[in-house]
Amino acid sequence: MTMAKPLLQVEGVETYYGNIRALNGVNVSVNEGEIVALIGANGAGKSTLMMTVFGNPRARTGKITFAGTDITQMPTHQIARLRIAQSPEGRRIFPRMTVLENLQMGASLDNLQYFNEDVEKVFELFPRLKERVAQRGGTLSGGEQQMLSIARALMARPKLLLLDEPSLGLAPLIVKQIFDAIRVLNKTQGLTVFLVEQNAFGALRLADRGYVMVNGHVTMSGSGKELLADPEVRAAYLEGGRH
Repeated sequence: MTMAKPLLQVEGVETYYGNIRALNGVNVSVNEGEIVALIGANGAGKSTLMMTVFGNPRARTGKITFAGTDITQMPTHQIARLRIAQSPEGRRIFPRMTVLENLQMGASLDNLQYFNEDVEKVFELFPRLKERVAQRGGTLSGGEQQMLSIARALMARPKLLLLDEPSLGLAPLIVKQIFDAIRVLNKTQGLTVFLVEQNAFGALRLADRGYVMVNGHVTMSGSGKELLADPEVRAAYLEGGRH
């Protein structure tokens, strides 16, 4: 059996907002080809970790490496060029642009010759977007906007996809479609996914491995199955919470 190769490594990272420490000595790794979930309550620091990977805010101490390159102090636009793409919390699509124009904004300038092919791939993944191709992003439903946010990130042909709360505020049927799409991307394209989620049940069922974050600390880690079965995790995040 070949050893898993780390794609993203976060080592001893501390991040501050002013004098308030949001992340406290965080260690997380994401191996090539894995889906890794980070779960925790609202305000635990999950989104801060994802934004710190992208350089905004910047880690004050510790080290972040991607495919062996130290990206801790690298500007955000340079990090994106390494083929890390993000679908941020709150979707943040361009509301006045059409679906197609949003996808154009996500496309990597280095890969424009693949644009039509990549558009077809995301339409295959999210057929609803094909039906809405000429519609402005701001007129889409919440679920369609989330699909567009993920599709726009995929247009950059990422090696690592960062997803921040993709199921937030969505109906269960739409959540299932989103999670199914993530699973398909991982299985068919070998895409590595780092997923931040309050929907612990859905995220851990999807993930190869998971981490639990509490007040800026990673308190537990294990396979998705191990964490799903853990009594402490079940009591804190899963009881009555099968969304």
